[in-house]
Amino acid sequence: MSLNLETRLGGLVLPSPLIVGACPLTAKENVRLAIESAGAGAIVLPSLFEEQVALWNQRNRREPVVGERPLRERAAKHDFDLQWHDAETYLSFVNRASVQSTIPVIASLNGSRSEVWVDFAKELEVTGAHAIELNLTIADFDGYESSAAIEDEICRSVAAIDSVVDIPVFAKLPPLFTSVGHLARRIQSGVQGVVLFGPEPDMDLCLDDLHFQCRWGLTEKGSVVHSLRRLTQVHAMCPSIPMIANGGIGSTEDAIKALLSGADAVMVTSAIYREGPSVIRTILDGLVQFMNSHSVTGMRQLAAMRPVPGDWEKRRLGYIAALTTKVETESKSTDCGRVSGDRWGHVGTLGSA
Repeated sequence: MSLNLETRLGGLVLPSPLIVGACPLTAKENVRLAIESAGAGAIVLPSLFEEQVALWNQRNRREPVVGERPLRERAAKHDFDLQWHDAETYLSFVNRASVQSTIPVIASLNGSRSEVWVDFAKELEVTGAHAIELNLTIADFDGYESSAAIEDEICRSVAAIDSVVDIPVFAKLPPLFTSVGHLARRIQSGVQGVVLFGPEPDMDLCLDDLHFQCRWGLTEKGSVVHSLRRLTQVHAMCPSIPMIANGGIGSTEDAIKALLSGADAVMVTSAIYREGPSVIRTILDGLVQFMNSHSVTGMRQLAAMRPVPGDWEKRRLGYIAALTTKVETESKSTDCGRVSGDRWGHVGTLGSA
C-alpha cells in the first residue's frame, strides 16, 4: 500500500507533518541537515527578538514607532548573550539556511509590538524565508489590561505583518487565553495557521536573596495530553485554520494523539535535545506503522479518522465522578507496623499484630 505523509499547511507543502521548533540547535548547519535527512517536514529557525529589530530600524534611520524607544534603550543598555549580534546577521543566516534546505525554512520573530517588525518582516521574505512564525509575547501588557484588549492587540499585530508579506504567517500563542478557539477565529483572516502553544517559563522565588527567577526546562514526553482538550476545542470552533501542536510531543503516540485531536502538523523540540535528530525518524516510522494498520494512505484520510469529542453532559459527569471518587490509601509494611490513613486522610502507624 502506497503511503504519503505530504502535509499542506497554510500554503506550504511539507514532506511530513513533523516540524522542528525554534531552538539554538536549528542554528547549526550539521543539525539542520540531520533533521532534514531524518524526515522533518520543516524547520523553524531560532528567534530574532524585537529589541534587535528595533536597533536595525535605528541603523536604517527609521523613525521610532510608539513603544519602540524603550526597546532600543534596553537593547543598548544590556549586553544580551544572543545568538545573533544583529538583525543583519540573522538575515544572512536565513538566506544561507533556505538555500541549503530542500524543506521549508521558517523564520521566527519574538516580541509584542508588530509596528517594530513590519519592515523587517518584508526583509525576511526577500531574504528567502518560506514563512514567518510570530512568537507573540504579552509580557509588556499591564496587569490591569483586559483580556479583550490583549486579544485586540494580537489581532492587530498579526494583521499588520500579514499585510506586508506574501509568505505564510503563523501565530504562536501562549496557553493563557480564556477562549483560544474564539481568538483563532478572530485572527484567521490575518494568519495562515496557529501554533498551540508557545512555552512559558516557570517563575520561582529564591529564598536566599528574595529575587524572582525564570526557569526554563525541556517539556516532558507525553505532556501533550494537557493540550488535547483545547486542540479539539479550537478545531471544532475554527476547523478552517491550520493548527500546529506544540509542547510535550516526544513519541509517536504523542504525535498521533495531537493529529487526531485536530492538529495538521506537530512541532518537536525537547525530544531533539534528549534523543537527537534520529527521534524524528522514530516518530515518523511509528506514524507510518499506525497508518498502515488502519489502512490509511494519506494525511487527509488520517484527519477523517478524528473522533467526535464527547458532549458536555458526558464530560461534566466524568468531572463529577473524578472529584467524588474515594481514593483508598494503600497500606504498606514498615519496621514499626502497618501504615494506614484515617477517614480524613491523615497517615498514622498501627502497631504490629
